[in-house]
Amino acid sequence: MLRISRGDARSNCAGHSRRTALKVGACGLLNLSLADLLRQRAQAQGPSRDKSVILLWLDGGPSQLESYDPKPEAPAEYRGPWTAISTNVPGIHLTEKFPLQAAHTDKMAIVRSLHHNNGDHFAAAHWMLTGKYGSTAASKDSKFPSIGSYVSRIRGPVTGGMPTYVGLPAAESVYIYPGYQGAAYLGPAYNPFDVQPQQKYLSATYSAPIKPPTLLSSIKDDSTDRTSDRVHLLSRLDTVRREIDRTGMMESMDEFQQQAVDMVLSGKARDALDIEQEDATTRDRYGRGPWGHYTLMARRLVEAGVGFVTVDMPHWDNHSRIEKGHGDKIPKVDQAVSALLTDLTDRGLLDDVIVLVMGEFGRTPRLNNGQPGIPIPGRDHWGNAISAMIAGGGIRGGQVVGATNDKAEHPIERPLEPANLLATVYHLLGIDPAMTFPNHAGRPIAILDEREIIRELV
Repeated sequence: MLRISRGDARSNCAGHSRRTALKVGACGLLNLSLADLLRQRAQAQGPSRDKSVILLWLDGGPSQLESYDPKPEAPAEYRGPWTAISTNVPGIHLTEKFPLQAAHTDKMAIVRSLHHNNGDHFAAAHWMLTGKYGSTAASKDSKFPSIGSYVSRIRGPVTGGMPTYVGLPAAESVYIYPGYQGAAYLGPAYNPFDVQPQQKYLSATYSAPIKPPTLLSSIKDDSTDRTSDRVHLLSRLDTVRREIDRTGMMESMDEFQQQAVDMVLSGKARDALDIEQEDATTRDRYGRGPWGHYTLMARRLVEAGVGFVTVDMPHWDNHSRIEKGHGDKIPKVDQAVSALLTDLTDRGLLDDVIVLVMGEFGRTPRLNNGQPGIPIPGRDHWGNAISAMIAGGGIRGGQVVGATNDKAEHPIERPLEPANLLATVYHLLGIDPAMTFPNHAGRPIAILDEREIIRELV
């Protein structure tokens, strides 16, 4: 039987992934890849840097014109329903739906010239999240590891007892979990931990109560009844052990699993995930909907030592009703990003946390006539002009990199590809994108093939 120590579990956690603790507690059972995960963590070599990443993933593809690259002088069929506003940096304009971010533009770098010229959701998401062309609608399996998984593999935990890679509420791309945010041939040990997969893919207007992570309800941190908690966890692990023995997949549980249990019982993971510890004013600043809720949780996680956090902000595929569809979502992004930048600045964390806002592609510059049965203008897929925002982590804020033409159709200055953006993030994290890892066939594959960073940012 697995030993459950009565000592202070926190003393046994140093150097191991907090994602492991989350995976045990939130799933309510011992994940079969757990031992391998911890074993690889113990053996992993690589730099230990203190910068973290929060990726706000706008799944479905946000319009560049309705966000970071408005064209108020373009003809009405291009410029869309809203105009542009000035920001606290002279000469930089954002959509009028980003008034809160306009006050933080001095901290932000807006990249307007990204492109990959691909309108396939699957190819585009894979390209943006891995820096490489690979998966397509015809072959959806992930071909290369995501940036989050590489961070997990190379860096390990930022702080002892903390995980490297977490998805809020669950990391996905184009409805696939973890999709192109996963580890591919690095192995499942480097997939993101999904905090609340039972309540995921939540829209900006989702209004039902947001359930607390299962970790908080399944293993309560009741200091007066720690023994009961340990016995309860032991019982659950023994149930899994019997199933493992029945299938013949594992002879026994080893020291790495014991360490994982200690990590669960330390309470560190539960504290970071417990958003009720935040005051009402802070929660209101981020917004009480899921996007604000999980962006605040992302701040709590990186502050506690998580290395890479994805916040899922889906449903941007507005082929019709662009005014309503994007109009419901853009203010939620504005509120969450503004609150996050304020919070990181006030806490002295902005130089230590990279904030990245992006989706898989932009939208067609010319408005369409809607979809069959919904004849209200929208925008279709457009990989020829993509905007992204990056802030923090020591980047040079208060600037725009690249430019598109007067209708936001394609880059006319400083054309950049997804790999350039990811190479810049790797650079900030101290990771060499020329590093290689064996694929399923044993062939060494570099993290990125195109490794030129965006020099303006660093």
